[in-house]
Amino acid sequence: MNKKTFPESELIINADGSCFHLHLKPEQLADKVILVGDPARVDTVAAHFNSKECEVSSREFHTITGTYKGKRITVQSHGIGCDNIDIVVNELDTLANIDYNTREEKDEHRTLTMVRIGTCGGLQPNTPTGCFVASVKSIGFDGLLNYYAGRNVVCDTEMERAFREHMQWNPIKGAPYVSVGDEELIEQIAQDDMVRGYTISCGGFYGPQGRVLRADIEDPRQNEKIESFEYEGMKICNFEMESSALAGMASLLGHRAMTCCMVIANRYAQKMNTEYKNSIDTLITKVLDRI
Repeated sequence: MNKKTFPESELIINADGSCFHLHLKPEQLADKVILVGDPARVDTVAAHFNSKECEVSSREFHTITGTYKGKRITVQSHGIGCDNIDIVVNELDTLANIDYNTREEKDEHRTLTMVRIGTCGGLQPNTPTGCFVASVKSIGFDGLLNYYAGRNVVCDTEMERAFREHMQWNPIKGAPYVSVGDEELIEQIAQDDMVRGYTISCGGFYGPQGRVLRADIEDPRQNEKIESFEYEGMKICNFEMESSALAGMASLLGHRAMTCCMVIANRYAQKMNTEYKNSIDTLITKVLDRI
């Protein structure tokens, strides 16, 4: 059996032997990965580590690998948006499953466990500011997964159909996809103190999330429809901007992933907490203890 070999134009390796965007080397990656959007939040997470073995920064990508209560963990920032998740998950996978010396796929697959800690906007009465939400399934408005073969295998296509019909979806906006978080990992992380529900990952912060400033949006009833959508007894709990791509890309590449967020704004109640950075540490310690 011939091994798949990756040319320089596809697998871009820096002169120091690190991956192109993250500037991380294979030996610097732990099996357990915590993902955060804000590069500064990497330091907040790593402040809990008992020891640190490496720290790397490149653009919005900041990485620290260390040890927490005997567990080797990498904390990685990804910036904002599903396009950055495409970069981060693909490059983490290459570090785990491609030999950087030969450019060949490794014989044995290495599975990463990835938990994203983020912030979000709540959409239901049971998601007030300050609560934690675990994304069981995520509806991607960004279209990222539609570029990959096998997306139907890892997506809930029946839920996609139901959502499009409920929303009276305008195809000019592209096809939404529904990715699924790793069930065992959700049980492990969410336990009994996080709200479980569906999440919408938006391709922007304003119009795609129904915010109207000076530019009107295509569907003025968008958020009203989203809040009323129900599928298999569960509702859409929150807006954020990365969970669909994370769950989908992880599934395609054979990894375990899920997202948990702290609600910092409730769109239903029209309330916002701009001081959330003082309280998200509670969610960080929960994930560190449970991953």
